[in-house]
Amino acid sequence: MADSTPAPGEGPVRPVSVSLHEGTIAALKQRTGRRGMSAYVEALIQRELERERLRELIAAAEAEHGPVDPRAVDTKRALLRGDAAGSADAA
Repeated sequence: MADSTPAPGEGPVRPVSVSLHEGTIAALKQRTGRRGMSAYVEALIQRELERERLRELIAAAEAEHGPVDPRAVDTKRALLRGDAAGSADAA
């Protein structure tokens, strides 16, 4: 039988209770207003779940293929940022 658990960001919305520090709540309300808090927290949690999954994928790839060459990472990062000097290094 297939897993029927929805992926992050999918499925019906339902209320949950979480405990936050008063200062965190105040900062959240200031940033989102009272009615935007749920969407903001949902987006933060989804982003963190994506980051954790990426870390897991990187760890699995490094376990199989060895660590990534830092110079290759720097070169790709420069390409993504549109750094012409970094692009020239890649050639």
